[in-house]
Amino acid sequence: MSAEEEKMEEIKEAQEELKNDVKIVEIEDLPFVGPATAEKLREAGYFSVEAIAVASPAELSSAAEIGESTASKIISAARKLASVGGFETGDVVYERRKNIGKITTGSNELDRLLGGGIETQSITELFGEFGSGKTQICHQVAVNVQLPKDQGGLNGAVVVIDTEGTFRPERIIQMAEAKGLDPDKVLKNIYVAQAYNSNHQMLLVDNAKELATRLKKDGVNVRLLIVDSLTAHFRAEYVGRGTLADRQQKLNKHLHDLLRFGEIFNAAIVVTNQVMAKPDQFFGDPTKPVGGHIVAHTATFRVYLRKSKGELRVARLIDSPHLPEGEAIFRITERGVEDR
Repeated sequence: MSAEEEKMEEIKEAQEELKNDVKIVEIEDLPFVGPATAEKLREAGYFSVEAIAVASPAELSSAAEIGESTASKIISAARKLASVGGFETGDVVYERRKNIGKITTGSNELDRLLGGGIETQSITELFGEFGSGKTQICHQVAVNVQLPKDQGGLNGAVVVIDTEGTFRPERIIQMAEAKGLDPDKVLKNIYVAQAYNSNHQMLLVDNAKELATRLKKDGVNVRLLIVDSLTAHFRAEYVGRGTLADRQQKLNKHLHDLLRFGEIFNAAIVVTNQVMAKPDQFFGDPTKPVGGHIVAHTATFRVYLRKSKGELRVARLIDSPHLPEGEAIFRITERGVEDR
């Protein structure tokens, strides 16, 4: 066998391995799900067995126009297929957590603060004043997630929900070239949607699930979903104390939908958040993130960004399930996010 033939054999084997890794089970394979029910479920945003596995019976019953007992049986079957739910021992959870990926931010200091980088199956919230580097970090991780694993990436595609018109392909090109990547390929792996209001923003998460499911069938894994910014539309549309309860309820559902996306596709969720000043606070920093306790409880990692001298920025980790509070200093240059 010639060297060329050996190379072709290796490529075929790699392709077969990739096919075996991507196990696709259609929702029609579930008991009690016929073609008509499957169509209704897809129209409601349930495109995969995993999405059904993490739904509630009431949600599924309403979406597919079936009884709650039937919905419970469908969910139970989906959970078995997707290996979701049920009690597990701590060592099993520990083994499963080894599948969680980390995306480098481009700064070793910032990666160290985050325990190795932006984590999949978690929501990382970046909040701070304008110019503090929130959108810059989003652009950088959208490039870095496409790097090989040994370079701090996850070989993955990116979905961006842009609510403020801040996505800049020109910046992606700069950052991709700085990493030695092909800018055209990098841009083709980033799927951007502009959200026109809060309802549209929430709907786009369902569209992202459909897109990620379709891409997965083609062997492409979405490993990052960015929402920049999370609260801009909610803040603009729900004004005054009378609308606060409605706003928080919708925001809560939106955040849980995002978290569900991360769990289904083993993707990292990065959201940016605006801040407000508390004029009644006489001591300490009066800057507080928008969204109150709902955002605070749902976000897995909360990072406060602030400006320093020139290109320098300071990141403070203020909440994490397992990491201590701390600070990191990094730079934002023409090349992207870097160590100082």
